[in-house]
Amino acid sequence: SGNGLISSGTFLSILLGTLIGGLLILASNGIWVIAVITIGSSLLGLAGSFLIPKTKNQDDSLTISLNFIKETITVLKDAKKTRSIFLSIFGISWFWFVGATLLAQFPIYTKSVIGGDETIVTLILAVFSVGIGLGSLLCNRLLKGVVQATYVPFGAFCITVFSLDLFFASQSLSPPAELIHIGTFFQSFVHWRILFDLLFIAIAGGVYVVPLFAILQKNADDTHKSRTIAANNVVNALFMVASAVMCLLLFANGYSVIEIFLVLSILNALVGLYICKLLPDALPKTFLQFLLKLLYRVDVFGLENYSKAGKRVLILANHTSLLDAVLLVAFIPEKLTFAINTNIAKKWWVRPFLLVVNAFAIDPTNPMSTKSLIKLLKTDQKCVIFPEGRITRTGSLMKVHEGPGLIADKSDSMVLPIRIDGAQYSPWSYIKQVVRVQWFPKVTLHILPPQKLTADKDVSGRDRRKIMGEKLYDLMTEMIFNTSNYQKTLYQSLLNAGTIHGWSHRVLEDVERKPATYRQIITRAGILGQVISKTTKISQTVGVMLPSSSAAVVVFWALQAFGRVPAMINFSAGPKNIVSSCKTAKLTCIYTSKRFVKMANLDDVINCLEEEGFDIRYLEDSASSISVFRKLWGFISSKFPNLMYKFRVPVNYRNFQSAAVVLFTSGSEGVPKGVVLSHQNVQANRYQIGSRIDFNRKDIVFNALPMFHSFGLTVGTLLPLLFGIKTFLYPSPLHYRVVPELVYDINATIMFGTNSFLAGYAKYAHPYDFYSIRYIFAGAEKLQDNVRNLWQNKFGIRILEGYGATETSPVIAINTPMQNKAGTVGRLLPEISSRLEPVPGVADAGRLVISGPNIMLGYWLAENPGVLLKPKDGLYDTGDIVSIDDAGFITIRGRAKRFAKIGGEMVSLTAVEESISNLSPKFLHAVISDVDEKKGEKLILITEDAAIDRKAITHFFKQNGVPELSIPKKIEFVNKMSLLGTGKIDYVQLQSDYRAS
Repeated sequence: SGNGLISSGTFLSILLGTLIGGLLILASNGIWVIAVITIGSSLLGLAGSFLIPKTKNQDDSLTISLNFIKETITVLKDAKKTRSIFLSIFGISWFWFVGATLLAQFPIYTKSVIGGDETIVTLILAVFSVGIGLGSLLCNRLLKGVVQATYVPFGAFCITVFSLDLFFASQSLSPPAELIHIGTFFQSFVHWRILFDLLFIAIAGGVYVVPLFAILQKNADDTHKSRTIAANNVVNALFMVASAVMCLLLFANGYSVIEIFLVLSILNALVGLYICKLLPDALPKTFLQFLLKLLYRVDVFGLENYSKAGKRVLILANHTSLLDAVLLVAFIPEKLTFAINTNIAKKWWVRPFLLVVNAFAIDPTNPMSTKSLIKLLKTDQKCVIFPEGRITRTGSLMKVHEGPGLIADKSDSMVLPIRIDGAQYSPWSYIKQVVRVQWFPKVTLHILPPQKLTADKDVSGRDRRKIMGEKLYDLMTEMIFNTSNYQKTLYQSLLNAGTIHGWSHRVLEDVERKPATYRQIITRAGILGQVISKTTKISQTVGVMLPSSSAAVVVFWALQAFGRVPAMINFSAGPKNIVSSCKTAKLTCIYTSKRFVKMANLDDVINCLEEEGFDIRYLEDSASSISVFRKLWGFISSKFPNLMYKFRVPVNYRNFQSAAVVLFTSGSEGVPKGVVLSHQNVQANRYQIGSRIDFNRKDIVFNALPMFHSFGLTVGTLLPLLFGIKTFLYPSPLHYRVVPELVYDINATIMFGTNSFLAGYAKYAHPYDFYSIRYIFAGAEKLQDNVRNLWQNKFGIRILEGYGATETSPVIAINTPMQNKAGTVGRLLPEISSRLEPVPGVADAGRLVISGPNIMLGYWLAENPGVLLKPKDGLYDTGDIVSIDDAGFITIRGRAKRFAKIGGEMVSLTAVEESISNLSPKFLHAVISDVDEKKGEKLILITEDAAIDRKAITHFFKQNGVPELSIPKKIEFVNKMSLLGTGKIDYVQLQSDYRAS
């Protein structure tokens, strides 16, 4: 502290040294030498303090007075100003009181009670030291790096319990005639019991004292930390002296060593009760944590993010069940304030909860309640709000209110998102009819990094409230996605789905009308997989050419169960493209069905494939080759699916980053490319969609889209199967009369389609056929206004348009029930980043480039089969020209390759098609371009409407402000538009037919 200066700690060391020395002299004349050494050491410490050099630039105001007594009192008064510091010092000092008492008595206890020699003293000291270390490690594990006093009362309670047991265990001992050694010591059960008690007294001591030291260090002001530590040392020393005095007095009054242990346990019990009074929340919190961990195996992730949030924090959590608030009270380190609806606060079952938390009643209809909460947060409080305002009735995120976003903005608070998962499956949820209820499901809390919700300063009023609400919604959906475990294989997720939703849950059906459960799918996949694995290698790519059906699903999962990679072949692409696809993927064998080949007239395709050397394998032949033993083994294996999966597929092949499936582009821009999607790609995309759409176990999905298409496979088949949603598969989307009848018959609630397919269904369907439908999602091609309006007017159903690509697994953006804007394809899904690259001649739009966890592993190209071409820097260029508005809604302006340059101006062929569709909504239209000697390019309209002409188009375009350059120069009539199997217009075929004509 400086030359010639002395700290009060040095002064107290002299005082205590003298006192201890004097007591030792009084206690025994035989140890006066020790007393002299003790006093001498103190005096040397005093002299040494004068030799400490003065630090550079030392502030003279920080010097300490030579008035030792006054300075000591000042240090203690400074420490007392901060309650948490003072209580921590008191608690730490009591630890030293107990420790000093025990350590001082161990030699006497060992000799007079146990009758042991010095080896046993060493053993006891070693056990005690190890116990303190173990207690410290245990405390760190329990607290997970968070500074809190939750386990301090528990530690004090355990010290009392094991001290009492040490007293009772010691009473049964009678010292032997001769001192025993360590070998004899271990032969007695009572001795083991004593060691056990001492070990757990020490462990409890570690659990007790470590948080107090941490609180002392954390709360001490950096500028006066040394004074705080000095105060702690002073009080520690006083308590140790008090321990010595107590022992001397007790010995003087005839108390034995074990009676001193009894007195110590009683005193510790009183101190423990006092600590409980000082920390009334700690013991209930400890009990709640123990109970919840026991019943629900609660895991907390990201607890370090809580301390990063600072002092002024708005905690936002999803609302899954009545357990949510209890979970937050138990596992969040500090006492929180909960914003509770005034009507809810009056409920009888809520009142007991209000006794253990700070509750802030808020009336959603009263603006003053919101202002009061903002004022509360500005006093550096931590407040919990459930933005949904109610417990979920769907199992997914419900409507997110704008209010919490405004509160975070106005109070300038950090926002701490917390995701509660698993409690929705408990009896405490409100969705018992939606999910499979489990008495004690596993529950996890994910605490995400804190962040600020901000908006431009220029925005105010309702606009600001709306923007903050949108940001809050994005934060909540991103929270749901980021805490989803998408880093696992598809087959592992299928097994997890069976466990969560029940192995007997009927989850799959097709036109055969034979529903299949998770157990049946696993069993059939296991049996078929045995056959496939005999002639294929692990990680080999195997062709699958089947319609959307239960059989195709079983083949898909059979390959996944044995570590093979399915390549889904587009059987509608024509022999040339099919052969090209198979060569690109370097296939050797293809699984199909004789019945399917016959019904779909694919004999020519099969002949071409066989001529090229591909091995065609029929499911009918595979089924006939399955022996009774294989069926039996498949049945037995299905009872232990996780074990069998690990046995069949080595750990290095169960990699979520490895290839899961190969799909092929439609070939609309040349020969098909193989798109390799990883398990993580597909999983990420389904969780991205699930964070925005409330699917649940009671839904029924009708999927007529082919499984060779990314929309039909990942969204229409895998997503519902892995989320526990029953899926009905139909082999053809072109049966416009049959599909509506089936949707009505099975009471489907969700269906998918393209613009062309939805237009066909609406044309033939009865107005009541879609009565049960909750959601219809459209993709793959532009949804025309006339189709959207037809569904709204005829069926009262709002079509939600989305946008994606095979390369993105496939969904990039989607309109949702909570965020929908007609004419757009919705907003980007969580964790998808985008940028718009400028396109010459196109204003207010750009070429969309994205990145995210759903971006493919890469391409397989025809010119380099089987060699993966990875996306550069993880980016995918969609090739689409889009515009994005301020709210994030995306409007597709056209393909980069579907623009024509006419007279130096860029004209979108897609926009021209849309305008003509508005003129003639009952027919299909396609616009292609051709060379023009005068203006560079010209537009050609190919249409099913024989009555349309240039005069009608010119008049309509003029009325609607469409540029004159967009008027087609030539019109070609066709009886039926060329379509791909996915429902998209086949522009390659149209261009080829036009040039041939």
